[in-house]
Amino acid sequence: MNLDGFNLDELWIVDNFATPTLERAFAKKHYADLSAKPFFNGLVEYIFSSPVVAMIWEGKNVVVSGRKIIGATNPSQSEPGTIRGDFTVEIGSNVIHGSDSVESATKEIALWFPDGLAAWKSAIHSWIYEQNTKYALQVDNEVAIVDY
Repeated sequence: MNLDGFNLDELWIVDNFATPTLERAFAKKHYADLSAKPFFNGLVEYIFSSPVVAMIWEGKNVVVSGRKIIGATNPSQSEPGTIRGDFTVEIGSNVIHGSDSVESATKEIALWFPDGLAAWKSAIHSWIYEQNTKYALQVDNEVAIVDY
C-alpha cells in the first residue's frame, strides 16, 4: 500500500496473546521508557484493551511526516485533520502511537516484528522517488542503508 509517497512494509493485527501475562510483558517492553511515569500501569492495561494494528511505514522523512499526520500527544493540542485531533478526546485514551525518532522506530520494529521485514518495492516507487535514494531499512533486527 502506498500513501503520499510512503510504503506500508508490514502490518500485524494483534487481537490476543496466549495469556494476559504475555500481553502485559509485551506492553511493558513497548513502553519501557515510560516505566517511571505514574500513568504507566494504566497505559500497559490500555494498549491491548482492544485489537492493535501494528504497521511499518517506509519513505523519505516518514517519522517526521507521520508525527504530523498523527498529531500532538495531547489531543487538546492536536490540530483538526490529524488522527488525534479528530479521533482522540482524552490523553489517556489515545487511539494511535507513532515512533518519535528513527532510533525509537528501530527498537519498536525489533519488538513488534522480530522476524524482520519482507523486502519489496512498490511498482510505482520509481515514479515517486529519485533513483539512488538511500533509506534505512530494518531486516532481522539490523538496520541497513538501502539504495533505491
